[in-house]
This record gives sequence, C-alpha cells and structure tokens, in this order.
Amino acid sequence: MKRVFGAKKDKEPPPTVQDASDRITKRGDSVDEKIKKLDVELSRYKEQIRKTRPGPAQEAVKARAMRVLKQKRMYEGQRDMLYNQTFNLDQVAFASEGIKDAQQTMSALKSANKDLKGMMKTVKIQDIDSLQDEMMDLMDVSNEIQETLGRSYNVPDDIDEDDLLDELDALEADMGMESEAGVPSYLQPDKESDLEELNLPSAPTGHAAPGGRTNAQADDELGLPAVPHASIRS
Repeated sequence: MKRVFGAKKDKEPPPTVQDASDRITKRGDSVDEKIKKLDVELSRYKEQIRKTRPGPAQEAVKARAMRVLKQKRMYEGQRDMLYNQTFNLDQVAFASEGIKDAQQTMSALKSANKDLKGMMKTVKIQDIDSLQDEMMDLMDVSNEIQETLGRSYNVPDDIDEDDLLDELDALEADMGMESEAGVPSYLQPDKESDLEELNLPSAPTGHAAPGGRTNAQADDELGLPAVPHASIRS
C-alpha cells in the first residue's frame, strides 16, 4: 500500500516563539545593514551635489540620490515592521514563561501543602498546650526549691524590721563618736569634771606646833595627817 499511495510524511514540529523571534530579528539586522549602506551612499551623493554646479550633472546626481532615498525609506518600513513583530513575539514569550512559572509555583505549593498536612497529623495543638502547662508547673516548682534552699537558718521570722533599723542607727552613732575620739568611749580617761563630782578633801599642809616646835610628821601617801608618836618622859 505504501508503494501505491506512498508513505505519509511526518509533519515537522511547529516553530517555537523563540525560533520565530530569532529568525525575525536576524532579518531585521540584515535590513538594518542595507540601510546603513544606503546612508553611506547618500552621504556621497550629498557631497557630489554640494560640489557640482547647478545644471544637468547636478540634476542627475540628485536623481540617483532620490532613488537611494526611496530604497532607504522602504527598508526602514520593513525594519520597523520586523521589529514590531519581534516585540509581539517577545510579549508572547514573556506571557508563556509567566504561565510556566505559575505552573511550577502551583506544583511546588501542592507538594508543600501535602507535606504540611502529613506533618500536621503528628503535631496536635492540645499536646503543645499540655506541654506548655507542664513546663510552667516545673518552673514554679523549681522556683520554690530555690527559695527554700536560699533561706537562712539563724534569722528568726519574728524580728521587727523597725527595731533592726533603730539598732543600726545607734551603731552608726557610736561608730561616729569613736571615729572622732580615736578610741572607744569606755577606754577614754576620766575627765576633771568627773573628779570634781566626787567632792574629795584636799591634802592637808604642815602646821607649826605650840611651844615653837615644828611638827615634823609626814603625810602618808593618801594625803591624810600621820598619827603622832607618843614620847616617853623620864
């Protein structure tokens, strides 16, 4: 059958947007090169027209310049058309790439959603709340243990803080007096005013004895008059 009717040829795959864009861009570059060559030729004709005197020669140069200028205008129109086609293809390619990115994003989100659902089955909010409550209870017990271990065994609980403050003020006053005197008050010597308050009698002095005799009795160490010695007469 294939020999009679011939084999069906396989269709070539349609060109992609990028292939069409590259082909049109190549054609546009080719047209642009032609326009550049025409610009060089127009520049040469302009120079000839400037140097040629008015007359048939100048008119002939102008005619050739007009022909080149028409070709340039035609190529410029083709180039603009090709560039517009390239722009449209680029827009289509951009939209196509955007759709592909969206498809990949959706696929990634679906996969992530599936994984999250699987993980959420193993994690329950009730378990998290229970764990938080248990941790708070453990912290409270730990604080009570620390407070219990930090208590002082020698300080009674019924001590008044006001009494302690009064005692502290008195201690500071005594320390101030000691710093001024240099030695504690109970170690300082008695003052003269303290001796005068005792009203002790002054030590007696020696008096002349009757009959012109001098009493040579000596005072004892305490300042009291010595007892006179009895004399034996013969």
